[in-house]
Amino acid sequence: MAKLKAVFHYAASDGIAARLRAAECDWLSIETCDEADDERLFHLMAEADVLWHVLKPATAEVIAAAPNLRLIQKIGVGVNTIDLDAARARDIPVCNMPGTNSQAVAEVTVMLMLSALRRAATFHDATRTGQGWRMDPGIFDKVGELAGRTVGLVGYGEVARRVAPVLHALGAKVIYTASSPKDDAVGDWCSLSDILTIADVISLHLPLTPETENLLNAAAFAAMKPGAVLVNTARGGLVDPSALYHALTEGTLLAAGLDVFADEPIADNEPLLQLENVALMPHVAWLTPQTFDRSIDIAVQNSRCLLDGGEFLHRVI
Repeated sequence: MAKLKAVFHYAASDGIAARLRAAECDWLSIETCDEADDERLFHLMAEADVLWHVLKPATAEVIAAAPNLRLIQKIGVGVNTIDLDAARARDIPVCNMPGTNSQAVAEVTVMLMLSALRRAATFHDATRTGQGWRMDPGIFDKVGELAGRTVGLVGYGEVARRVAPVLHALGAKVIYTASSPKDDAVGDWCSLSDILTIADVISLHLPLTPETENLLNAAAFAAMKPGAVLVNTARGGLVDPSALYHALTEGTLLAAGLDVFADEPIADNEPLLQLENVALMPHVAWLTPQTFDRSIDIAVQNSRCLLDGGEFLHRVI
């Protein structure tokens, strides 16, 4: 039996590389390609049957470079980084894997809420440089507890379902917006406009689509409560970057916790990097060994469908 050739398009740590080697078998070989290495990517895609795609866009050019390509498997949920029209034109199935990273992202969502509210990065940096016990006492007027605050979840998918009961247990009031009220939701359904005006903390849990792009714009930030906190572990494109910066420096926001950005990798001169009221992560909320264990299992199972037939899990197109 000829082996299927899969390309894992992401940098692999020693642990991830070991998991990928363990997934190889008599019918599947897996090559790893760092996202920065375009030359290697196009070399590998020339013979690839499957693309295991993570974050760097799977463009029409990448797809065209793979004459044998039979499956694009998203390692994660959002498929906005895949040229779906190019895949559709070649009848190449595209699958994602909802739920595999939800626990990891949920934990980071809560962590960023607490980090933003308690200025964790500021205290961390000050303590490292020997200034922790000599800080301006005014900093303590800019921190607060999650308990007693109203947290608005914008979207109520797998991540929000895990976050909501944790927030409730910590003493926060939870409200949420979704296309319709959920029978099993922890919290009360509200419109987005109500969440913007009511919530002390707003956390984004939506896919990036033409309808949700720049959902939080200047008008949305102006509608928020003074002293609100924004957390985004979903997609950077949900937020207008210039409006966010203005809200953090001159507008309504007290602080923000961000794992995602409109342009990634974030530029060295990005103004947000200079603000002490922002907790930052480089789009790694999803990235844990446990997430990869779950993800590789699904990627292997869907790849096997190319040989055995049957229904792909979580097919998008």
